[in-house]
Amino acid sequence: MTKNLFAAIVGRPNVGKSSLMNCILGEKIAIVSEKPQTTRNRITGILTQGKTQYVFLDTPGMHVPRSKLGKFMVRQAGTSTADVDVVIFVTECVSPLTDIEKQMIADFAAKKVPAILVLNKIDLIENKEKMLRKIADTAALYDFAAVIPLSALTGEGVAALFEELEPFCTAGPHFFPEDALTDQPERAVVAEMIREKLLVHLRDEIPHGTAVVIEKMNEREDGSLIDIDATIVCERESHKGIIIGKRGAMLKTVLTEARIDAEELLGCRVNLQGWVKVRESWRDSEMQLKNFGYTDQ
Repeated sequence: MTKNLFAAIVGRPNVGKSSLMNCILGEKIAIVSEKPQTTRNRITGILTQGKTQYVFLDTPGMHVPRSKLGKFMVRQAGTSTADVDVVIFVTECVSPLTDIEKQMIADFAAKKVPAILVLNKIDLIENKEKMLRKIADTAALYDFAAVIPLSALTGEGVAALFEELEPFCTAGPHFFPEDALTDQPERAVVAEMIREKLLVHLRDEIPHGTAVVIEKMNEREDGSLIDIDATIVCERESHKGIIIGKRGAMLKTVLTEARIDAEELLGCRVNLQGWVKVRESWRDSEMQLKNFGYTDQ
């Protein structure tokens, strides 16, 4: 008998939601960085183990939106808890709960969605008493089905999470092929890989004002190479110069590192070319957001 589980991974920015999903899948599907609001869209990760298919929804971190893009991200996070079997609420293991985290707990408590509390980053813990206080404070707000301390970086504790997910699986046919890792098209994953490198290498606000569009992605006739053309969009002419860098050095670094990730994803050599264009205030343009794939549809 085949079984399924749909789980939404939710939390505030930078608690390690995307890192947790990548750890679970054993593959890099969601991009990660130390900057907040790295994840913009809801990303589906799929893991089939034996007769059970686990479907994880990695969501943008909840935050106070300052643009139409920010509002879209908050909607993506807020609607992800609907129609799932269980919510995985991720928080850091020792830092106090924020007001946004408390509101998130209140929201899925109001919906009466079963939830598992995950305390991430135990590999960095120095004071277990602080973690115990965090557990007590958080558990007082909702009757969590389980409490799992873990490290998305090392994988410690992830097996225990799967044990707690098992009771929420439901009988039925699988929704995705058994070898699927995500429902995202390869173009979208490669675009996110490029945006990740922008987040890693650029400072302050600049990477948050960028979007990436894959204009072309063609495999050569002999199958030896995939040609990819990408456009990086930014909001200011001054930002364009920084992204390109002196004599093109920054853009070359970004594209080289993204190419390496893309080759691992696609399993073949990649020729990745990129250009930078300015689209002022695109984060507040409904049309531009739709063009870049940030749509509720």
